[in-house]
Amino acid sequence: MASTRRQFIDLIKQDALAPKDIQKALTSSGLYPGGADWYRFLDRLLLWMASLALAASVVFFVAYNWDAWGRFARFGIVEVAILLAVAAYVRWEHHRIAAQAALLAATLSLGALLALVGQVYQTGADPWQLFFAWAVLMLPWALLGRAVILWVVWVALLNLSGVLYFQSFGLFGLMFESAWSMYWLLFLFNVLVLGVWEAAALRWTWLAVDWARRLVAVAAGTAITWLTLLAVFNDRHPEAMPLLAYGLWLAGLYVAYRRWRLDLFMLAGGCLSATLVVTALLARYVFEGNEMAGFGIIALVILGLGAASAHWLNTLHKEVSA
Repeated sequence: MASTRRQFIDLIKQDALAPKDIQKALTSSGLYPGGADWYRFLDRLLLWMASLALAASVVFFVAYNWDAWGRFARFGIVEVAILLAVAAYVRWEHHRIAAQAALLAATLSLGALLALVGQVYQTGADPWQLFFAWAVLMLPWALLGRAVILWVVWVALLNLSGVLYFQSFGLFGLMFESAWSMYWLLFLFNVLVLGVWEAAALRWTWLAVDWARRLVAVAAGTAITWLTLLAVFNDRHPEAMPLLAYGLWLAGLYVAYRRWRLDLFMLAGGCLSATLVVTALLARYVFEGNEMAGFGIIALVILGLGAASAHWLNTLHKEVSA
C-alpha cells in the first residue's frame, strides 16, 4: 500500500490536484505542518530551553557571587532551585511536558549541587564518582517522570563516569590496557542499553522515540568502530576478538533495522562504519609500504563504497515510500 506522501506525489504528477489546492491538501493531510503544529513545536521548544536556561543560570549565579557568599548561601541557592523544580513538577504533574521539563531542571541542578559539594569541601573524590553518584541519585526521578530526555541524561552520565573511571584505573589491571577496556565497556554497555530500550519500547510506547535510540546506537557503533581501528593499526594486540565483535555488531544492526524494523539512519551509520574499517584494512595490509599507489586505489574504494551505500539506502527508501 502506497504511503500518503507517495499518493500525493502521484496525484501531483497526474495533474489531479489543482496548483492552488496543493498547499491546502498537504496541510490537511498532516504532511505539511500547519499553524497549530508550529505553535505546539515552538511552545515545547521554548519550554525545554527555559528549563535548561534556568538550571544553567543557577550555576552561573553561584559562580559569579562565589567570593561574596559563604558556603551556606551557595548551598541554599542550589537547594532552593531543586525544591522549586520539584514543586513545579508536583504542581503541573497533569501537564506531562511541563512536568518533565521541571524534572530536567531538577536533575541538572542536582549535578550542580554535587559539584558544589566537591568544590567546597575538597573531598578528593575521583571525577567519575561525581557523575556516577549523579546518575544514581537521579534514577528515581527518571523512573517517576517517564521522560525520554531524563533517560538519555542517565545513560550519558553512566558513559561519562565509565570513561573517567577507566582512564584512571583501567580494568583492574587485567586483560587490556585502559583504552581498550574503556572501549569494550562503552560498546557492551551501550549495546545492552539499546537492546533493553528496544524491548521496553514494545511495552511502553513513550520510549519509542527514534532520536534517543539512535543516540545510544551511535555511542555503541562509535566505540566498536574505534576499537576495531585500534586492532587494525596496533600490532601489540590480537585482532580476532574486536573484528569478531564488529562483524556481530554489523550483522545484528542489519537484522534489527532491516529485517525487524527498517531504520535508514541506523543502516547509514553501519555503512559509514564499514567504509572506515574496510579503508583501514586496505591501508594496513594491502597497501602498506606502497603509499603512492595505495592512496589512489583507497580513494576509489571509498568512492565506490559510498556510492554503493547511497544506492542501497535509496533503494530501501523507495521500498518504504512505495
